[in-house]
Amino acid sequence: MFTDKQVEDLVNLLVTVGPNTKIYLGCDSVRYVKNKTKQARFATVCIVHINGNNGCRIFSNISHEIDYDAKPGRPKMRMMNEVMKVCELYSQLLPFIDGFEVEIHLDISTDPKQGSNCAANEAAGYVLGMTGVEPKLKPESFASSFGADHVVNKGAA
Repeated sequence: MFTDKQVEDLVNLLVTVGPNTKIYLGCDSVRYVKNKTKQARFATVCIVHINGNNGCRIFSNISHEIDYDAKPGRPKMRMMNEVMKVCELYSQLLPFIDGFEVEIHLDISTDPKQGSNCAANEAAGYVLGMTGVEPKLKPESFASSFGADHVVNKGAA
């Protein structure tokens, strides 16, 4: 997920911060078409909120995959791919972030009128089962809804 250099930079930051530092993990994605094939660009982020009040640093990874969702308005597979990526990041970083408060944010709506809601229950259960962390969903999931969203949308395909 993150490169060795990114993990090293994260560890170097974490040894300089206080115990009130919070870590937020999230992922967001966007669909696009390339060579007549539906694709998805994923941005997975780790946001370190330094000492709870001294700004933050964002570490990110961008990946591209084929988007197999048959119904664009109900993107269950893409939502679950976001969830798997954030859980993979959590597993990669766990040895280094274990002493900090960690939140996992999912860019999935709790509103049944929204398309991403089709994956809400499965996604929350998956995260809880894989990490032991109860995830935050929209509207409380700023790390994915704003942090990862900014990263995924600033780099055009």
